[in-house]
Amino acid sequence: MLEIKNLSVAFNDGRECTAVQGIDLHMAQGDTLGLVGESGSGKTVTALTVAGLIAKGQARVDGEILFEGKDLLKCSVEEMRLLQGKDIGVIFQEPMTSLDPLMRVGRQIGETLKLHCKFNAEERRKMVLEVMRLVGLPEPDTTYKKYPHQLSGGQRQRAMIASAFITHPKLLILDEPTTALDVTVQAQIIELLRRLNEKCGVSLLFISHDLRVVRRVCKKVAVMYRGQIVEQGDTEQIFSDPQHEYTKKLVSAVSTRRRMNV
Repeated sequence: MLEIKNLSVAFNDGRECTAVQGIDLHMAQGDTLGLVGESGSGKTVTALTVAGLIAKGQARVDGEILFEGKDLLKCSVEEMRLLQGKDIGVIFQEPMTSLDPLMRVGRQIGETLKLHCKFNAEERRKMVLEVMRLVGLPEPDTTYKKYPHQLSGGQRQRAMIASAFITHPKLLILDEPTTALDVTVQAQIIELLRRLNEKCGVSLLFISHDLRVVRRVCKKVAVMYRGQIVEQGDTEQIFSDPQHEYTKKLVSAVSTRRRMNV
């Protein structure tokens, strides 16, 4: 479904800075792939490039990003707009910066339907209420009319997931979606994502610096360090027998934190 071949991304703000260097990734339909690494490793740049959210001319991008056989790097702006939101959904770390504070939650969730589907207002409302129930938002009829500031952090993240999922995309790209949440809410969001993957078949490209979270969500993992993928494979295999020195440090840090919390 998604195949990244020799992808490189370099920004130029006076001098060229290479953020991603010749990476390769492959995802089949229904896969859950975690892209992990410290801040500045290139994982978010990779995700934004796949999602088509790096503007033309903002960076030099080389390689191929094949989505169902179509090279996204060769798509026009109009072609990408048809894919964004419909076949490829994106969820960011902090929903409060992604949600419009002046627009009611239900209307925002339904905006993607207005762009990609020919439904009337009543049909859109029914679909919005259905997806709100699916992601576990309380009292959908009441929550539909609320503004983002009237929701909790976990509820806002559920609203973002509902907005991204309402068109039943084939791929969800999630950039640190649980980092800003407390442990209890984080566990609820992780369970929701696993349920969407298992029951609805949506593929998840999960960006995180936290291997513990990735281990709970993803069956596969790719480790990024200084713009390169230094190791990738089955998640449990990476945890039990990491090969690269950087991966060993990440796994060791997880084990250390677990002992400290005992």
